[in-house]
Amino acid sequence: MSLWGWILLASAVAYVIKLAGHLVPAHLLEDDHMTRVAGTLTIGLLASLTAMNAFSAGQALALDARAGALVAAGIALWLRVPFLGVVIVGAVTAALLRMV
Repeated sequence: MSLWGWILLASAVAYVIKLAGHLVPAHLLEDDHMTRVAGTLTIGLLASLTAMNAFSAGQALALDARAGALVAAGIALWLRVPFLGVVIVGAVTAALLRMV
């Protein structure tokens, strides 16, 4: 199958999955257990996306300024710095590590 075939297939699958989400009965989505699961999945997906962006360089593992910025931002979060401060700490750390 060509690249365009795979792209069209992936698009169709994504559309069907989204359509299936609209067909789920409302009483299942309003359950407390489902709300906790959805919140936990969101956090897990965001954490995995962050880790992939911080530690990957194509197919290889990369330990560069991004990893240092993530560690600094994590420490700022642990110290309960407001979100804008966490972003600034991460950006400044990445800039300083790239400068070194």
